Amino acid sequence: MWEILKERLQGGGRVSTAEAMALWNGASDTELMDLAGIVRARYHRPDHASYLIMAIVNYTNVCVARCDYCAFYKMPGQSGTYLLSFEQVCALIDAVVALGGEMVGFNGGFHPDLGIEHYTDLFSRVRARYPEMTFYEMTVAEFMFVAKRNKVPYAEAAKMFADCGTRWITGGGSEILVDSFRLRHSPGKYKVEDYYAAQQAILDAGMGSTGTMVIGFDESTEERFAHIERLRRFQDENKGRLSSFLCWTYKPYHTELGGAEVPLSEYLRWLAICRIYLDNIVHIRTSVLTRNQDALVGIRYGANDFDLPTEDEVTRKAGATISHDFEQILASGRALGLQLERRAALLPWSARGGDIPAAP
Repeated sequence: MWEILKERLQGGGRVSTAEAMALWNGASDTELMDLAGIVRARYHRPDHASYLIMAIVNYTNVCVARCDYCAFYKMPGQSGTYLLSFEQVCALIDAVVALGGEMVGFNGGFHPDLGIEHYTDLFSRVRARYPEMTFYEMTVAEFMFVAKRNKVPYAEAAKMFADCGTRWITGGGSEILVDSFRLRHSPGKYKVEDYYAAQQAILDAGMGSTGTMVIGFDESTEERFAHIERLRRFQDENKGRLSSFLCWTYKPYHTELGGAEVPLSEYLRWLAICRIYLDNIVHIRTSVLTRNQDALVGIRYGANDFDLPTEDEVTRKAGATISHDFEQILASGRALGLQLERRAALLPWSARGGDIPAAP
């Protein structure tokens, strides 16, 4: 079977969901690396990867989603809640700049008292103060909540953000995009098709977005594959407009759900499956934030890009450790024989290059 799939991939073909599941269950690590490398080579040079220094700025920890896998959120009125002022947000961005960062993503949960204008004003002021920086302004999941809370259709809300200058709304907040998983762990958050309707509105408004996934909760193999199957179909439908896919691993510490972290070997094998299966996404990214320097081994399993994070309170609260010794992390990659290149803030969305694609 492996030789048949290898020949098909070398010819530019793709694997079915059933074939990808067979690979997951039966292929050796070497076979997965080999097949992932074939698909990777359609877009990237062997042994070459890019990276970026960035941070996720958390401007509030007030959130009413009640996800049982989150150690970060506080309910309204609970002790320890915060909503940062503009100057406090800027102080966090200054810390990123001081460490050589070029990009900031924002993540603030589901704050019930903030209108759309709060976000458009904040992001507009931030961009004006830091014109040299690139910003990913909130996640798809946050966008959905803000639009619904303000009783604004997704298309209208997306236009409001685009008109204020927002260029990117990242695909964060997806975790496992299967309704059975969502009902178990975040029933008040959203349903899968609703998520894709919101992401569609974001793309149609001319903004960029990404695909994401978190593994290692209690999800089944079938749920994992349902996630990437729906994502691949969405990417097909949108002619490849999602610029990248990032998979990271659940950090279980201090969470209601608890559990244990998945082994590195499982993460690497899943990265390979994602690279093989998500053949319509140019960039597959590995997670230094949750796997530290071990994440760079993921480049051997099909990934081609990674962040060097300076901060993310959400994952730190759940047990992530963040190192600012970037050279030590990069040295571990070079020891694997990798050529690592610091890149521009934005990844091109297609093999032809480019930034945010125009709507079809």
